Amino acid sequence: MENTTCIRQEADKNQIYRCKETLSDLNEQFNFLSDGLELLGNKVRLKILYLIEKETRLCVCDLSDILGMTVPAISQHLRKLKDRKLLKSEKEAQTIYYSLTPLYADLLNPVLGLIHSSSEKHVL
Repeated sequence: MENTTCIRQEADKNQIYRCKETLSDLNEQFNFLSDGLELLGNKVRLKILYLIEKETRLCVCDLSDILGMTVPAISQHLRKLKDRKLLKSEKEAQTIYYSLTPLYADLLNPVLGLIHSSSEKHVL
């Protein structure tokens, strides 16, 4: 493997300081985005988020039936999504329904929109 090094003559110290400060100022936003995107890396959680976004809200039994998985398995995924504030829950009688939080809905819409548009074009 070829050894590559930086060959700049002089560092732009103002630029470096400015970039470091910007990253420091945006640390919470990076954490927020990273937490949400990290969970999208799991195919089951991505499917759950897709279904909830498409249907507005679903319960664990609905997701279990749709995905062909056990209720405990779905519940574990829902817990992770809820703990990271991607989902909120609402109880009606004995049933708990899950929906996207407004906080992450805006973040997830473009990502989930890629699934919608790709399926229409049969690209996936």
